[in-house]
Amino acid sequence: MRTRRKQPDVPVPDRPWSEIVPGLWMGGHEFRGPGGERRLAVARDEFDLVQTLTRARQGHGPDPGVRHQVWPIPDGPLDGTQLAGVIRLAQAAGDALDEGLTVLVRCYSGYNRSGLVVAHTLTDLGHSADAAIRLIRSRRSPWALHNELFVEYLRAGLPTARLLEELAE
Repeated sequence: MRTRRKQPDVPVPDRPWSEIVPGLWMGGHEFRGPGGERRLAVARDEFDLVQTLTRARQGHGPDPGVRHQVWPIPDGPLDGTQLAGVIRLAQAAGDALDEGLTVLVRCYSGYNRSGLVVAHTLTDLGHSADAAIRLIRSRRSPWALHNELFVEYLRAGLPTARLLEELAE
């Protein structure tokens, strides 16, 4: 399964991850270092739970003993099963936050797939979809959630988007 599209006009993030609300972080697998070079973002033990939305990559962590959930999804249209997984990951992230744990949600660049999970987590915490999107863009990057389909999913509500996708299958 291909999980990321090449988009040469989208800049590499300038940091590996960003805190969106206390304890909830989003990020990617690479970032731009101080000299402009691409660097690997390696999660070690900074977080209690790491959620990875691409295939797990050797050497990117997290360390043994850190809870790690992997759910590879494309940065494009999602089917009902994939949306159900996003909903479950968001619930797990919210549950971890309720327990006082720190959570990193990551994809390749830390913009779209991680943004989808983090935004749904925020809506579960009481934010509107648009408020969650604005918060993510202000804390991570203006490029966060530039996938308009994901924005549409969030505005419709992921359970509704999931139902519509399953009806279309």
